[in-house]
Amino acid sequence: MATSTETIKELREKTGAGVIDCKKALDEAGGNMDRACEILIERGIASAQKKSDRTAEQGIIETYVHGGGKIGVLVEVNCETDFVARNEQFKNLAHDIALQVAAMSPEYVSKDEVPPDTKCDPITSCLLQQPFIKDPTRTIQDLIAETIAKTGENVKVRRFARFELGE
Repeated sequence: MATSTETIKELREKTGAGVIDCKKALDEAGGNMDRACEILIERGIASAQKKSDRTAEQGIIETYVHGGGKIGVLVEVNCETDFVARNEQFKNLAHDIALQVAAMSPEYVSKDEVPPDTKCDPITSCLLQQPFIKDPTRTIQDLIAETIAKTGENVKVRRFARFELGE
């Protein structure tokens, strides 16, 4: 069964993956859109691991103020080029991460930053391991991996700061 152009276009719009990748995923999934999405995500995650060693020195600093000015967040999200830093999807990722920091108050970006003698639950203390507040079935690391797959660049959260009035 040949994969229709409309189906490829629909999958491309849904995932942001390239046309050829969408066609291959649909062919492999036998035309099943949901399975094709899963295949692209799996490949995207593999792609993200390959890109993790690449330097990410461009990016943006996102701000978020919540609760009538009672909570404020600054988060630095890096990518490889300023072209991707200006991309709407990248900006949305940075905003979602800032919302996450405001809502969940993590202490560290990743497990690697936790001091050896510190006992803490990585799911609550480490931003990248936390379930995403808008979709608890995915973690912040999953969101970053999806963005890497769509942009083709390494993306990292370098640091964040959370301020709460009175603390």
